[in-house]
Amino acid sequence: MWSGPRNLSTAMMYSFGARADFAVWDEPFYAPYLAATGADHPMAAQIIAAHEADPARVAARCLGPIPGGKPHFYMKHMPHHMIAGFPLDWAKHCVNVHLIRHPARVIASYGAKRDAVSADDIGFRQQAEVYDRLGGVVIDSADIRNDPEGMLKRLCEAVGLAWDRAMLQWPAGGRAEDGVWAQHWYGVIHQSTGFAGPEGALPDLQGRDAELLQLCLPHYERLAAYRIG
Repeated sequence: MWSGPRNLSTAMMYSFGARADFAVWDEPFYAPYLAATGADHPMAAQIIAAHEADPARVAARCLGPIPGGKPHFYMKHMPHHMIAGFPLDWAKHCVNVHLIRHPARVIASYGAKRDAVSADDIGFRQQAEVYDRLGGVVIDSADIRNDPEGMLKRLCEAVGLAWDRAMLQWPAGGRAEDGVWAQHWYGVIHQSTGFAGPEGALPDLQGRDAELLQLCLPHYERLAAYRIG
């Protein structure tokens, strides 16, 4: 599952993790990305120390045995973590799903957690590039929030999975598979037990945020044209 930040991605990981037939993995290339770029992210040093930071080793694990002997493996990936030189051929052996969200909502949500948001931080261009390279299924977070059961059923059908109602609920609190960054980013999702309802009107962005929206919007709209639903 490829998606940028603040994009229902953790809720989707919890949804698939609620199935008995799935193991899950939370952003395995985050530590390699931070180690390689030196990006000034919250908890960067702790993330690098706690998680595998060698991209080749992470890539090998992506195709290795599934934890717990489960038949399916949900991997939550961020396209902007896949910087030049990081292996991506492993993904050709996977079912690739691209989770998208309107950039106005992403910019507003991400900006509440970090100052000076850039296009590279939220990854719309990189997500379009990953889609061009790998193809796959596109699903919009707004469609999921408007109709969780209906859209998850469509997604399961699109990727060849049987529907499982367990995907609609999960226990409050974190998962053992959460990255150490959960304490900074996952406060709201840890209070949830299912998908939130429909979102309201798009945020009214001003100044630099409005300029960033115009950079990201064409990439979002191009992928949105392929979304299921």
